[in-house]
Amino acid sequence: MKTPSAKTYLVGGAVRDQLLNYPYSDRDWVVVGATPQLLLDQGYQQVGKDFPVFLHPQTKEEYALARKERKQGSGYHGFICDFGPEISLEEDLSRRDLRINAMAKDDDGNIVDPFGGQQDIADRVLRHISPAFSEDPLRVIRVARYAARYAHLGFKVADETMALMQTMSAGGELKTIAAERLWVEFSRALSGRNPQVFLQVLVDCGALQSLCPQWPPALSNRVLQALSAAAEQALSVDIRFAISCAELTVDECRQLCESLRSSKAAQQLAQLYAQHIPLPTLTDADAILATLERFDYLRRPELLTDFTAGAALLISENTKPALNMLKQAATQARQIQAATLIDQGITGKALGEALRQARVEAIGRIL
Repeated sequence: MKTPSAKTYLVGGAVRDQLLNYPYSDRDWVVVGATPQLLLDQGYQQVGKDFPVFLHPQTKEEYALARKERKQGSGYHGFICDFGPEISLEEDLSRRDLRINAMAKDDDGNIVDPFGGQQDIADRVLRHISPAFSEDPLRVIRVARYAARYAHLGFKVADETMALMQTMSAGGELKTIAAERLWVEFSRALSGRNPQVFLQVLVDCGALQSLCPQWPPALSNRVLQALSAAAEQALSVDIRFAISCAELTVDECRQLCESLRSSKAAQQLAQLYAQHIPLPTLTDADAILATLERFDYLRRPELLTDFTAGAALLISENTKPALNMLKQAATQARQIQAATLIDQGITGKALGEALRQARVEAIGRIL
């Protein structure tokens, strides 16, 4: 933005991650001293309804006019934005959540840090800027996500920020967050390198107790350790979520998935974990096949694969032979094909019965 009256700054996460030498992809910009028409005249494309955001004509990166926010109403949507050339950079930065996210960088590479973000980076602490933090309940979820994202660098939530998050959780405003938005935040956090930290912070501040009261008691050390191991093995988000549901009842799991509006795939896998962990003793071929049928092992073999991958992190060593038995049984049962029996003249209802019996016998041979 090269005009006498306007100045452009790189802001937020890109500045934070540059200082941390942490990989990042998105860059956000703030333009101070400009009007919407000024950007439009320079070829920027306006997007957004609540306040003007513009796409750069070449890079397509987002440029926002400096703005202030005023709380009006409840929830994370209850804000009115003021923007214009009179809004200063510091006023724009002051509306952000954490000090480490309230820094800017000018065209000459100078860091603008009015709230001590660089010191918090040095101290490895996540600290809110002002009491205005409490005006947006979604910030509780995001702080937990930052805590998980930077846990390997030693970051912790500041005591005063944790206390504020506890007050916000107890106040009930987290329930105003749309369930669909919750699942976006949760799935992003679960996909990171320390998903167990994300859930632990939400338990520590009371957020999970407010949002999903059935969940915290089920997040035992065993479950959190399995989540950590799942991240180390780069298992999918669906598997990680299912692991977190392993100590819920099937009904509790269903309620949780509805509360979070989890994806259909995540919900189906989570309910299998809730139903089948701990693994029952499997010594009867007919019971083993019935279990495999609940996994829809013929049409959707990935369900059993995803189940066994996560279950191996949750069960004890002396239970793992049962898990291996399920996998071997599925392999044997899949080899029994209807075509073979049809060639023998078996058709109709008898075909289905004979097919199932042949699979039971195949499983019996490996017991």
